[in-house]
Amino acid sequence: MLVPLKYGLADPVDRRYSDNPTDIVAGNQHWGHATSRDLYHWQNQPIAIYPGAEGEGIFSGSAVIDVNNTSGFFPNQTNGVVALYTLNTATEETQEVAYSTDGGYTFTKYANNPVISINSTQFRDPKVIWYPATQRWVMVVAYAQEFVIGIYTSPNLLVWTHASNFSRHGFLGLQYECPNLVPIPMLSNISIENPLDASNIASTDMYLMQISINPGAPLGGSVAQSFPGVFNGTHFAPVDQAARLNDFGKDNYAGQFFYGIPSTSPQVSIAWASNWQYSQVVPTGELEGFRSAMTLPRYNVLANTTRGDYALVSLPYNLSPLYTTSTSIANSTSLANSSLLYDYSTTVPSGALTFNMTIASIPSANATGTANFTFMSSVTGESIRGGFYLGGDAPFFLNRGYIRGFDNPFFTDKFSVNNLVSKDTQTFRLQVVIDRSIIEVFIENGLRSATNTFFAEGELDTLIISSAGLSPGVQVSADVYGLESAWTPVENANGTVVGNVTMAGQMVRRNKLGHVRL
Repeated sequence: MLVPLKYGLADPVDRRYSDNPTDIVAGNQHWGHATSRDLYHWQNQPIAIYPGAEGEGIFSGSAVIDVNNTSGFFPNQTNGVVALYTLNTATEETQEVAYSTDGGYTFTKYANNPVISINSTQFRDPKVIWYPATQRWVMVVAYAQEFVIGIYTSPNLLVWTHASNFSRHGFLGLQYECPNLVPIPMLSNISIENPLDASNIASTDMYLMQISINPGAPLGGSVAQSFPGVFNGTHFAPVDQAARLNDFGKDNYAGQFFYGIPSTSPQVSIAWASNWQYSQVVPTGELEGFRSAMTLPRYNVLANTTRGDYALVSLPYNLSPLYTTSTSIANSTSLANSSLLYDYSTTVPSGALTFNMTIASIPSANATGTANFTFMSSVTGESIRGGFYLGGDAPFFLNRGYIRGFDNPFFTDKFSVNNLVSKDTQTFRLQVVIDRSIIEVFIENGLRSATNTFFAEGELDTLIISSAGLSPGVQVSADVYGLESAWTPVENANGTVVGNVTMAGQMVRRNKLGHVRL
């Protein structure tokens, strides 16, 4: 996963992220920067954009490639990067521009900033895309406490015209934040074993509006919600009035979609794996010196299902670069009313695993039994548990309440979501990915997903997959893969990843603007 090598991390911004380089809590926001070829092995880069004065913050935004030099910043190149971000001060939030001629490693702030100012302290998080049909840039930006997403257009990224508003949809909470608008394809069939196969992806004119709220989530704190619909370059219209929550867990917020993914391909996103109810106080060790991390990167598409149209489907981005072996490290095709136990304390040094479980031939009526998993510490007895009850609406549960390293009244420990067995397949599919302090589950080919952090006193080192009481004829299979640490290439001899160091190996001291003190 992507974590800051030092201090605090918050909302992702394409390959940049909101970062406090001087403390492990939010505040004094800069744009941190990391690069990757596979979205798993990240290389931290120097801070991308600094505040200009004490008391300023560089809040969330987005970055685009100005291929046609619409901005005029790049007369001799087709790969210039333009960043649009919110400058936060005590008196106003405005939208500003910075540009990069070296691929996004260093930025120059536009001399005539701000590019949008409405005299508001609650106006932030611009997300920009290119709309080919009108040859215009399109921005969605939050009028946070008015519960409005403003839609602006521009020919050049510098002069913006207000086009329309998307107002008061879904859960409102206290405020809207971090909107996204992206074209998104649909699956022809959600039920097949490999739903993201290229032959199963249909090109459509659908768009997805995503809005984050904080606080006000049904489970408390922060959450993201999505609205599928149509967009004509100036106005967005949802297909219905339903609010579709992106996650039934509690630690998936402010997701951002990467720029430049073809509209006919699954859109790729990454989110902040935390919740504002407790993000400032979750444990972090003295040696770590950072707090928070990102979720797995995810593929996103839409699908029609027996339960409703235009469901958001999210699945992990290709995990194969992290596999410790080319074949599974544990598997079973005969887990019906049986169990698989795997001790990975010595075989998977990272403590990170993924497994897939398939429950097939489920009766269409009167199904019985359970199919569960447990990640456990053999030293402390702590555990993360989850699984299906196959009767009724076949609920799936996830329980982090047996982990003892963090106690907080808002750190909800039990989660569940109902499922209906597909009449086409009579099958449930589950994928689980766990790291040392985060678990992500994907049910029914990504129709439902959950992200939860946890903070164990002992390392989890044992996986148990089991089922019991199943109806005759039900089949259960599972395969388990170890995942390597994405930080292995930059670990020192002690296995520690150290950030913000000088050539002499001493920790860098930074002033309140995040600049290095010599």
